[in-house]
Amino acid sequence: MTVAEFTQRGAGNVGIYVQVPFCQTKCTYCNFHTGVFSRDLYSPYVGALCGEIRSAPRGLTAETVYFGGGTPSLLNSADIARILAVLRDVFGGKWNEVTLEADPETITPEKAREWRNAGVNRISMGVQSFNDEELRAAGRMHRREDVYRATEILRAAGFDNISMDLIAGLARQTRQSWKASLDELLAIAPEHVSVYLLEVDEGSRLGREILRGGAKYGAAEVPSDDEMAEFYELACDALARAGYEHYEISNWARRGRASQHNLKYWRREPYLGFGAGAHSFDGAKRWANRHDPAEYVRAIQEGHSVVESEESVTAAQALDEEFFLGLRELAGIDLAAIESRYRVDVSSRIAKLLDEGLVERDGARIRLNPAKLTISNEAFVELLG
Repeated sequence: MTVAEFTQRGAGNVGIYVQVPFCQTKCTYCNFHTGVFSRDLYSPYVGALCGEIRSAPRGLTAETVYFGGGTPSLLNSADIARILAVLRDVFGGKWNEVTLEADPETITPEKAREWRNAGVNRISMGVQSFNDEELRAAGRMHRREDVYRATEILRAAGFDNISMDLIAGLARQTRQSWKASLDELLAIAPEHVSVYLLEVDEGSRLGREILRGGAKYGAAEVPSDDEMAEFYELACDALARAGYEHYEISNWARRGRASQHNLKYWRREPYLGFGAGAHSFDGAKRWANRHDPAEYVRAIQEGHSVVESEESVTAAQALDEEFFLGLRELAGIDLAAIESRYRVDVSSRIAKLLDEGLVERDGARIRLNPAKLTISNEAFVELLG
C-alpha cells in the first residue's frame, strides 16, 4: 500500500495498532489469537515488529497508537520505548493518544515510569472482576488487591487516563458480586470503563465447555443470558449515576476521555496494524497478518510478506459496515450523509426497526434505542438481512 493510495482515499491520518500476542496464561473465556509463548520469542518478535513498521509507506501521519494483545505489559519497558521510537521515525510523534493494555499484576513502579517517559499516556487495565473466586475460575493471574496496587502505581507515575474492563457473565458471578465489582470500580474512578458480555462460542475453552454441556472451567455456573442482560443494565444505571457518558454499546467515559483510537474502528477511519494477527484498513481494503508469532518473525527475517489475507470492501459491504459499526455509538449515524455518500435510499432498511422500537430517529440521525441495547444484535441482524 502506497501513501498515494491512502491519501486518495482520505486516509492521510491513521490509527496505529501494535499487536503483542503474548500472555502469561490463556484465560478460559479468551477467543483471541494469543497464547503462552517462550520469553525467548519476545526479543525476536520486537525486532520483527520494528522491521515491519520500518517497511510501511512514509508520509502518513498517525493520530493514535494502541498496544493490544495479549498482554503488552509483559514486554520490557525498553521494548515498548523501542517500538514507539520506530513509530515516531515513520509516522511522526504528535499523537493524541497512546494506549497500552496492561494486566494489573504486571504493573510495577519502574515500568509505569518508563512507559510514561516513552510516551504512553493511557493505560487500559484488564480488571474483569473484583471477585477473587470469579478471577480464579476465569484463569486470571491477578487478584482484587492487585487492581488497587496497580492503580496507585499508575497514578503516582502521572497517568491521568486509565480505562478498566469488566466482564458480565463470568463463571460463579452473581447479581450481588456483580454489583460489588461495579461499586469497587466506581470507588477507584477510572476515566474510562468497558463492560463486555461473556461470549459463548467455540473459540474459547469455556465456550466449548458450555456448548457441550460440561462443567469444566465453571461452565455450569455461568449466569444465564437474562442474568447477563440484567448485569449490563445495572452497569448502565450505575455508570450514568456516577457521571460517565455512555458513548458506545460497551464503553463509558468521563468527558473528553472516550477512546480516540477505538472510535476510528466504529467510524470506519483508516488504521494500520503491525504484528502477528494485526488487521489494517485503508478505506477500501482490509488485510490481516499471519497469526502465528514464530511464523511472523520468520517471514520478516526472510524478507517475505506477512500478509495472510486481503479483501477489497465492496460498496454494499461498506454500507453494511456504516450501519453495524456506526450504530454501536450511542450518538448514532447520519442517514442523510450515508444516503449521499452511497447514493441510496435507506428508509426501507430502517422502517421495521423504527416500528419495533429498536432504533430511534431524530431528524437525519438514527440511533439504537437506549432501552433496547441488550438486544441490539436483533437490530443488526435486521439491518443486514
